Amino acid sequence: MSRWKRPLRAAEVRKILKTLGFEPRPQKSTGHEHWVCTSPVFRKVTLSAHSEPFDGFIVGSMARQAGVSVRAFYAALDR
Repeated sequence: MSRWKRPLRAAEVRKILKTLGFEPRPQKSTGHEHWVCTSPVFRKVTLSAHSEPFDGFIVGSMARQAGVSVRAFYAALDR
């Protein structure tokens, strides 16, 4: 398995989202975390930490929500 397509833990996804400029929204009564970025357009990524580790399908979905490629999503982990 290549390094950039490995399953990700919730803490790693949080780090990626912070690097990409996302901020967590206050948590409501749900188990899902919502991360938002308003620059240059509004984007929201939903993180369901109880489903970790996240496989390629879920990582791809979060990358699309963030507006970046899967490769760029993984690359943000190293910044």
